[in-house]
Amino acid sequence: MFGGGNITEVTYFILLGFSDFPTILEVLFLIFLFIYIMTLTWNLSLIVLIGIDPHLHTPMYFFLSNLSFVDVCYVTSTVPKMLSNFFQKQQTITFVSCILQDFIFSTMGLSESCLMMAMAYDRYAAICKPLLYSSIMSPILCVRMVLGAYVAGFFGTLSLSCSLLQLHFCGPNVIRHFFCDMPQLLMLSCTDTFFVQVLTVILTMIFGIASVLVILISYIYIVISILKITTSKGRSKAFNTCASHLTAVSLFYISANFVYFSSSSGGSSSFDRFASVFYTVVIPMLNPLIYSLRNKEIKDALKRLQKKTVYR
Repeated sequence: MFGGGNITEVTYFILLGFSDFPTILEVLFLIFLFIYIMTLTWNLSLIVLIGIDPHLHTPMYFFLSNLSFVDVCYVTSTVPKMLSNFFQKQQTITFVSCILQDFIFSTMGLSESCLMMAMAYDRYAAICKPLLYSSIMSPILCVRMVLGAYVAGFFGTLSLSCSLLQLHFCGPNVIRHFFCDMPQLLMLSCTDTFFVQVLTVILTMIFGIASVLVILISYIYIVISILKITTSKGRSKAFNTCASHLTAVSLFYISANFVYFSSSSGGSSSFDRFASVFYTVVIPMLNPLIYSLRNKEIKDALKRLQKKTVYR
């Protein structure tokens, strides 16, 4: 800490992490390390598979490969630091690193929300406008939607981070979490956080509520279109194309909302920290599995890749 006038500015924070569970730290480390390795392996493998197989060069898989990229960045922003802290007596993170971690984490979270919305629109176009699908979901539109997701996530978080940097942190400096989460940082500020809280609510409404509404409206039209299909086989096929996306969306929004809106402690209790693990660590690992396990096109692509490898 540096002394300056009557204010002592915090130059680092202490991440409590899971240090209050000393008897199971080794077990937790192995579990989180395994999950992180699996997350990187499955998401990066999916990106490579989609990139090298021409049959997967469609809007849906273009969005999916970007979702995997976002998940890799999302989980990498928090897990490596968390893993290294298992071996540190004093689990510290500098002020700048803390703000940067929150920036990357929040940017990827907002971008993922936008990508979920884009994928919902893609499914709407595929099921409700099948004859116009190719013209609606043109390559240019897909690229613009993905770039828009990244740009929106970046500038949305940038406005929040700039506001956060205007706050003073003069102690205490203990974050009762395993990463620098915005609610925790606001609790530690010794200046008025009203503006940042209002901005957070605005961004939540724009990225959270708006994206959920778009997804809900898309699926209302999708359900109506599916019910109009006369054959049970056709209805089953149409539903299967949406099931993976709907599962991923439900896990993402329900778990995040549970942690941020149902907690009275700002996410600082032991239960809240373990609950946060689900949407920050587990979901990025599950997403490629959700989209791949029951996906015939992914399985066919793997078979084609296997044949090419064998013949070489």
